[in-house]
Amino acid sequence: MREAEELQVSGEPLSRRRLLVLGGAGAVWVAGARRIGHGSTMPRSEPAVLSSSNGRLHTELVAAPGVQLAGRATRALGYNGTSPGPTLRVRPGDELQLRLTNHLDAPTNLHTHGLRVSPEGNSDNPFVKVDPGSSFDYRIRIPADHPAGTFWYHPHHHTTTADQIFGGLAGALLVEAAHDPRVDHDRVLVITDTTLNDDGTVAEAGGMDRMMGRRGRLVLVNGLTRPTLTAAVGTVERWRIVNACASRILPLRLTGPGLMQIALDGMYLPQPRLVASLLLAPGNRADVLISAESPGQFELSADPYHDMDRKDTDSGKADPPISLAALTVNGTALRKPRLPATLPATFDPTGPVTGTRKVTLAMSMGDAGGLAGLGLGGMDMQWTIDGRQFDPARDDQTVRAGAIEEWTVVNDSPMAHPFHLHVWGFTVVADESGNLASGTPQDVVLVPAHGWVRIRVAFTRFSGRSVYHCHVADHSDDGMMATVKVAARG
Repeated sequence: MREAEELQVSGEPLSRRRLLVLGGAGAVWVAGARRIGHGSTMPRSEPAVLSSSNGRLHTELVAAPGVQLAGRATRALGYNGTSPGPTLRVRPGDELQLRLTNHLDAPTNLHTHGLRVSPEGNSDNPFVKVDPGSSFDYRIRIPADHPAGTFWYHPHHHTTTADQIFGGLAGALLVEAAHDPRVDHDRVLVITDTTLNDDGTVAEAGGMDRMMGRRGRLVLVNGLTRPTLTAAVGTVERWRIVNACASRILPLRLTGPGLMQIALDGMYLPQPRLVASLLLAPGNRADVLISAESPGQFELSADPYHDMDRKDTDSGKADPPISLAALTVNGTALRKPRLPATLPATFDPTGPVTGTRKVTLAMSMGDAGGLAGLGLGGMDMQWTIDGRQFDPARDDQTVRAGAIEEWTVVNDSPMAHPFHLHVWGFTVVADESGNLASGTPQDVVLVPAHGWVRIRVAFTRFSGRSVYHCHVADHSDDGMMATVKVAARG
């Protein structure tokens, strides 16, 4: 592979050590990091890949129980016999021709999370229902100017989404383009979690699990427990990290001096960003570059996320950090790592703001006992948007095609909620913290408890009807979802 130019700042080439300080090349630098013990090496560290050819990817995904997780046979769920399912690789202008076959015991469908594609018909339509034993043919046309980046797919049938994601149904979906940064290895890391019974079945969620959002005892990377990833000294890897957990928020870090992020939710940042950790809500993706400068072992881990002071259900103690993967760097450097000099331009529709709206996420309680299964003393507890639970037949927001609007998303509840908008995406323009927004389009933003976030949405590409919701899948299934209808210009 042709080496990219070495990054320069003000015409001066960066040394490897200065790069750590200036953060100019978008790398996670592992030199000098703390050494860790050896982890077990698994036979396959990445999902299988299905790539488009001659303008289309024609394939089938079969959703069914019976996959290997953490090195054991289970009755967890997967696509085509694996969890995560195969990585789908397409290019702008391609058509994704995909037959979804349901071998589950409940209805399902498929959401191509983050793709800017039509929400209607047999495209990215959340209202499709694929019954057990049946199939549905998706035809998803990817626009010729679609941004290249990291996306993913998962089920989205209302009331079964949490069970199916927690069961293992998820996979990466990559849109590639010629202008992508050149690297030695492009690696997908799909993070999932689940809880298995002794017989290999997926544990059912209890009432408190559904209220808080279930978190599994097994936290997996590409279906493995703490896999060892290997890299050669002198190489650069791109890690595409997907938080495909049903509810778990992931504060990620790599042992060493810090993290350098080049993309968020499939969109390149205006410039690389040096951070101490990456906070990924369910549905979020982050891309980083790993520059292997010296041999050794390093660790990718997730710290606890403190939301309502959640405790481990068994011990009552605060959750410990989770070791996700080990990185082993081998060999002797024949050359120093070469890093991309620039990042591609991001996808950012612009124009004057034509309207404003307020959306309120809340938890309501009464004494009707309507959710008896929660086991909460007979209280009727509901997750709502604007005081209402999801009704697929109701239009909650109607927007004229071509509008650019600012929505203030208010969280009037004691839990953080990851807000996700299908198809159109958004840019965060302000929040209660007063921090400067990155200016990068995204599709999931974490709205803190009793906080707010203001987003700008450009409804300039597609008309049609889709949804926005909390991406804690249990909350969405319990009603924290609403519809948006974008009406074509008349």
